[in-house]
Parts: sequence; C-alpha cells; structure tokens
Amino acid sequence: MKVVVLLGAPGAGKGTQAPLLAARLGIPVVATGDLFRAAVRDGTALGLEARRYMDAGQLVPDEITIRLLLERLARPDAGDGVILDGFPRTAVQAAALDTALAARDTSVAAAVLVDVPADELIRRMSGRWVCRGAGHPYHEVSSPPRTPGVCDIDGSELYQRADDQPATIRARMDQQLGALGQVIEHYRTSGVLRTVDGLQSIEAVAGAIDAALAEAGVAAAG
Repeated sequence: MKVVVLLGAPGAGKGTQAPLLAARLGIPVVATGDLFRAAVRDGTALGLEARRYMDAGQLVPDEITIRLLLERLARPDAGDGVILDGFPRTAVQAAALDTALAARDTSVAAAVLVDVPADELIRRMSGRWVCRGAGHPYHEVSSPPRTPGVCDIDGSELYQRADDQPATIRARMDQQLGALGQVIEHYRTSGVLRTVDGLQSIEAVAGAIDAALAEAGVAAAG
C-alpha cells in the first residue's frame, strides 16, 4: 500500500493537483472532511461520535479522525494506497498517523509539499470577487469580468467578502502556516518530504510531483 500525503497551504493548488494525481497513480483521494460528512450522513457509530463535536463547534479529536481514516483504508478501492488531502494538519496528527500505519505494516511513502510563498497565496486568494445579484464568482487574475466591478451575467455590482480581503486572509494564513510548518518538519525529519515549486503551471507542477514521487519509489499506475 502506498500512502502519499499531499501538503500545501490554502491557495497553493493542492485541491487541483489531488484528483489529477489520483488518476495517474490509480488510487483514491481521501479528504478527512469528506469522511466526516459521509460518516455523519450514514449514521455510523464513528459518525455519531464525530457529530457531537461538530454540532458543538469543536474540533473532532485526533483519535476519532484516525479511526475513520483506518476504516477508509480498509475499503477495497484503497488496497493499493491513498492520497491524503487535508490530513495530517498538526505534528501530533502526523505522529498518530505514523503509529496507526505502522500497526498495519505500512507507512507514509512520501509527503509532497506544493510550495508557494505566502505573499503569492494572499494575492491568489484575495483576488476573489462575487456579484451581489446571485453570487457569480470572479477572480481579478484568472477570471476577471469584462467590465471591472460589474457581473457579466446579471449586471449587478461585484464585491469582496470579508473572508476574501487581504488582511483577513493574512491573519488566517499566519495561523495555518504555523501548523503546516510543524507537519512539514515532521516529514522532513522522517526523510519522506519532497517539495515542488507551486508557482509553475498546473501541468508543470503535476510533472514535478510525479518526479518527486518517482524519486521516493512511488510509480504511476501501469
């Protein structure tokens, strides 16, 4: 079983690369958020435990998250491995994952960091605008409106949500990058960290990820 951890700050392009990588490796992407929602929806015992914390606005304990993850790894489609997206988020979670995988005679084969400087992350994320009419999305760089400040579809005014404003994004980023740095250091210490330049095109980043994984002994599906 090949377990690949995909790391990157919000806006680094990890969400774009994960499904592309899954197709090339022939293994599924496992996102813990999706696991929580599915377990709650299906009313499983772990889902009910997780829901108690989620309904109270609390973080789901690592122990429950790990158990959900191990259940997912036991499914037939994960027999050859998985790509973990969004977990681990802390060094404590990374260590707990190592212990759980070791009990199954496996380990993280590679942790790939899609590396993008903080200033570029903020530029990418703060370029988002939506229209007041129906919430149609735009981006200053990748998908700007034909007329600045006006929605192409319904002609309503474009505005920027508070969460998308640079100051808000920078404050949130500082908090997230601190925890990500701990996870990066964990995998650097264990010798499985690989870093790729996230400033490249989508295709170039994908190629760099493939090269990094090949170096780690993780090959694409035949």
